[in-house]
Amino acid sequence: MKMSELVESNYHLLGIMSRLGINGSFSEHTVEEICARYSLDADTFVLICTVYSTKGYKPTEEELRRCSVADILRYLHSSHDFYLNSALKRLSPALEQMTEPTSQVQQKVIRHFFDSYKTELVKHFAYEEDTVIPYVKRLLAGHAPSDFSMAVFKENHSNIEESLSDLKNLIMKSLPPECDGEGRLDVLSNIFHLQEDLEHHTYIEDNILVPMVEMLEGREPSPSFVAPVPGESDGDVLSDREKEVLAEVARGYLNKEIADRLNISINTVITHRKNITRKTGIKTTPGLTVYALLNGLVDINSFE
Repeated sequence: MKMSELVESNYHLLGIMSRLGINGSFSEHTVEEICARYSLDADTFVLICTVYSTKGYKPTEEELRRCSVADILRYLHSSHDFYLNSALKRLSPALEQMTEPTSQVQQKVIRHFFDSYKTELVKHFAYEEDTVIPYVKRLLAGHAPSDFSMAVFKENHSNIEESLSDLKNLIMKSLPPECDGEGRLDVLSNIFHLQEDLEHHTYIEDNILVPMVEMLEGREPSPSFVAPVPGESDGDVLSDREKEVLAEVARGYLNKEIADRLNISINTVITHRKNITRKTGIKTTPGLTVYALLNGLVDINSFE
């Protein structure tokens, strides 16, 4: 297949090529020829492109064995740099411009939530850059450290899309009409693209890197896992009791404390919290706190 034909099939793959250093004219060259020009394993490149282009794709063990672990690391490292030094840097000023018509307190709440997400992302990638990638490189060089394994990585691999999804839902549902217009659409477009890209990134880590390295470790590779597509919020408004529970969550109370304060069972609190998440589309406690603040369920001036 010609590289130009691959791009025609899914122009989003241009971003993948950029991260792998592929640029310039493709002319009539094939995918294999272009990969050879950039010292990139063609099977690995095709596998990454397939993940981005085919929903629910599950690589076989045979496909994984044909691919290059080193080139997967190359892709992941360049993606970390793209997220932190390109995607987030574009989103930050757009977010500031969008929230400019709101009150200073509302601006502060959104800014704090976004800054906390950036800190979370930096910490997440630092763990992979400082611990996971060096471990795999030592393994490839024939050294097998005894203090780490991919099993440890799987236990510590957190979800980096949830807070971003919460930010998206807050912007869509909780900011005042003053934020309407191109600014809100621009921010949402950036977040949707970043969230989708991060989901693919996480999938490659969990379903390509992990089983490939497990095979290097002499273990059976983990089966491919396709995360279920989260259901869309049904748009129901929160009940009065759900608003009360959400306000208590925003104030920092735990489920047992909320149950005691509202004189209901802890199971009822848990049910209400599930309904709140389903209706708002927001999963994290910080995200729910911001939702409560922006929608007047708690006194916004009582929060620093």
